[in-house]
Amino acid sequence: MNTFIPGDRATGLMYEKIHRHPSKVQLELSDYIEFLLQKYQAEKPKKPFFGCMKGMVTWMSDDFNAPLEDFKDCM
Repeated sequence: MNTFIPGDRATGLMYEKIHRHPSKVQLELSDYIEFLLQKYQAEKPKKPFFGCMKGMVTWMSDDFNAPLEDFKDCM
């Protein structure tokens, strides 16, 4: 069933479906829900840190540090 159900109604349907099963299955469902929560928490993008791009620039022009003609008047 791929139908989106908003808020409280979705919670109610999940509650009904879970409580139809015996306790052993309910515990297994609880473990699976916990697994899914951890899985999707881990997918949050990590913040960049100092040096994280090290080694990514493999080529740079020989005159990279040379003054630009466009800024000659400012110097």
